Amino acid sequence: MNKSLAATSLSAVLVLSGLAMSSTANADDMVKCYGVAKAGKNGCAAAGHACAGQSTRDNDPHDWVKIAKATCTKMGGTLTAPNS
Repeated sequence: MNKSLAATSLSAVLVLSGLAMSSTANADDMVKCYGVAKAGKNGCAAAGHACAGQSTRDNDPHDWVKIAKATCTKMGGTLTAPNS
Protein backbone atom coordinates (compact mmCIF):
# COMPACT_ATOMS: atom_id res chain seq x y z
CA MET A 1 0.00 0.00 0.00
CA ASN A 2 1.49 3.35 -0.91
CA LYS A 3 2.04 5.99 1.76
CA SER A 4 -0.56 8.39 0.36
CA LEU A 5 -3.30 5.76 0.36
CA ALA A 6 -2.35 4.64 3.86
CA ALA A 7 -2.42 8.22 5.17
CA THR A 8 -5.78 8.89 3.52
CA SER A 9 -7.22 5.67 4.94
CA LEU A 10 -5.96 6.51 8.42
CA SER A 11 -7.46 10.01 8.21
CA ALA A 12 -10.82 8.60 7.15
CA VAL A 13 -10.81 6.11 10.03
CA LEU A 14 -9.97 8.84 12.54
CA VAL A 15 -12.67 11.16 11.27
CA LEU A 16 -15.30 8.43 11.18
CA SER A 17 -14.29 7.26 14.65
CA GLY A 18 -14.59 10.81 15.89
CA LEU A 19 -18.01 11.20 14.34
CA ALA A 20 -19.22 7.95 15.83
CA MET A 21 -17.91 8.87 19.26
CA SER A 22 -19.30 12.38 19.06
CA SER A 23 -22.77 11.15 18.21
CA THR A 24 -22.88 9.20 21.48
CA ALA A 25 -21.20 11.91 23.52
CA ASN A 26 -23.03 14.03 26.01
CA ALA A 27 -23.77 17.56 24.74
CA ASP A 28 -21.62 18.85 27.61
CA ASP A 29 -18.65 16.85 26.28
CA MET A 30 -18.77 18.53 22.88
CA VAL A 31 -16.11 21.18 22.22
CA LYS A 32 -14.80 23.31 19.38
CA CYS A 33 -11.80 21.36 18.12
CA TYR A 34 -9.37 23.40 16.02
CA GLY A 35 -7.09 21.99 13.36
CA VAL A 36 -8.94 18.78 12.46
CA ALA A 37 -11.74 19.98 10.16
CA LYS A 38 -11.58 18.81 6.57
CA ALA A 39 -12.02 21.26 3.70
CA GLY A 40 -15.65 22.30 3.47
CA LYS A 41 -16.56 20.63 6.78
CA ASN A 42 -15.71 23.40 9.27
CA GLY A 43 -18.14 24.47 11.96
CA CYS A 44 -18.36 28.24 11.49
CA ALA A 45 -16.54 31.46 10.63
CA ALA A 46 -12.75 31.57 10.86
CA ALA A 47 -9.86 33.54 9.43
CA GLY A 48 -10.51 34.12 5.74
CA HIS A 49 -14.21 33.16 5.54
CA ALA A 50 -17.48 33.97 7.22
CA CYS A 51 -19.51 30.80 7.41
CA ALA A 52 -19.65 27.05 8.05
CA GLY A 53 -18.51 24.80 5.23
CA GLN A 54 -16.27 27.40 3.63
CA SER A 55 -12.84 26.13 4.67
CA THR A 56 -10.59 25.47 1.70
CA ARG A 57 -7.94 23.19 3.19
CA ASP A 58 -7.79 20.22 5.51
CA ASN A 59 -6.64 20.69 9.10
CA ASP A 60 -6.45 24.49 8.98
CA PRO A 61 -5.57 25.55 12.55
CA HIS A 62 -8.16 28.37 12.38
CA ASP A 63 -11.09 26.14 11.42
CA TRP A 64 -12.99 24.05 13.92
CA VAL A 65 -15.55 21.32 14.15
CA LYS A 66 -17.61 20.44 17.23
CA ILE A 67 -16.72 16.97 18.50
CA ALA A 68 -16.16 15.17 21.80
CA LYS A 69 -13.24 16.56 23.80
CA ALA A 70 -11.47 13.20 24.04
CA THR A 71 -11.79 12.68 20.28
CA CYS A 72 -10.31 16.11 19.60
CA THR A 73 -7.14 15.44 21.52
CA LYS A 74 -6.79 11.93 20.08
CA MET A 75 -6.97 13.38 16.56
CA GLY A 76 -4.25 15.94 17.35
CA GLY A 77 -6.54 18.94 17.51
CA THR A 78 -6.48 21.79 20.02
CA LEU A 79 -9.22 23.27 22.16
CA THR A 80 -8.08 26.86 21.62
CA ALA A 81 -7.95 29.01 18.51
CA PRO A 82 -4.55 30.16 17.27
CA ASN A 83 -3.58 33.74 18.12
CA SER A 84 -3.37 35.02 14.57
